[in-house]
Amino acid sequence: MADVSPNFHAPELLPHAPAADLAAVSHDGLCFWQFMAAGSVAGVIEHTAMFPVDTLKTRMQAQGGASCRPGLGVRHALVSILRQEGPLGLYRGIGAMGLGAGPAHAVYFSVYEASKEVLSRGNPNNPVAHASSGVVATVASDAVFTPMDTVKQRLQLKSSPYKGVVDCVGRVLREEGCRAFFASYRTTVVMNAPFTAVHFATYEAAKRGLVEVSPENADDERLVVHATAGAAAGALAAAVTTPLDVVKTQLQCQGVCGCDRFSSNSILEVTRTIVKRDGYAGLIRGWVPRMLFHAPAAAICWSAYESSKVFLQKHNNKNTVS
Repeated sequence: MADVSPNFHAPELLPHAPAADLAAVSHDGLCFWQFMAAGSVAGVIEHTAMFPVDTLKTRMQAQGGASCRPGLGVRHALVSILRQEGPLGLYRGIGAMGLGAGPAHAVYFSVYEASKEVLSRGNPNNPVAHASSGVVATVASDAVFTPMDTVKQRLQLKSSPYKGVVDCVGRVLREEGCRAFFASYRTTVVMNAPFTAVHFATYEAAKRGLVEVSPENADDERLVVHATAGAAAGALAAAVTTPLDVVKTQLQCQGVCGCDRFSSNSILEVTRTIVKRDGYAGLIRGWVPRMLFHAPAAAICWSAYESSKVFLQKHNNKNTVS
């Protein structure tokens, strides 16, 4: 990230590392593995905190009817889960999320930081580099997260036939083959590429703008700045990409709990099926909980990520001094 906080150091201001360590040290004074660690922590915290909202979104997108009406859909899904399954129903599938979110976010942030360092060419405020780096990062992380995301969403469905993560993985492998775990990968990448481009570019711009408003307090208000910029970026990116998220959910849940099964993984075919069945409103089904998820989730994620970076920077500085 283009850190405009006091923790950002231009490359020429970084302390000279021994020749053997030059390859390991990245910008912001952190190593590649430290970006992975910070991203992993941020991803697990984000998805755990917002998992109930993600369950509501999945239920609304996988099934039609009242879900096409935003306000009614959210209330209907929430009341239905609490009445029939209790509060624990909102957390069904969280084990799969935990197995996928940590590694995926580790890849996501570390690839983003590495790509940004190469593409920015010494300019930390280059929005094109931020957006491009985000796209590269999401292609890599989606390959890691998509299989567990498929398991998670199938477990989140009403009356899911699976007993848990292990049972779901085993049955999908036996009944549908390994390809079923990646049925939505192309759609996920097509969705997350613009999502990530909008997200990262908006985050960096909002963060820079917020710091410029009160530069003298930038250090004291760092956490508020990251949270506010992250929330704005998450909400905007979520709103823009909701139709593709609906297609992704349909592909991941096809043939389960009454969901339609498709003859191919074509985005166009799934889109036509949704429009024919539910009208164009079906393509924005679940946009309310999706935005309610991504705005605070992004705020939590960026805050946790930046806080982890600061912790690791202080750890590195202590080791350098000693």
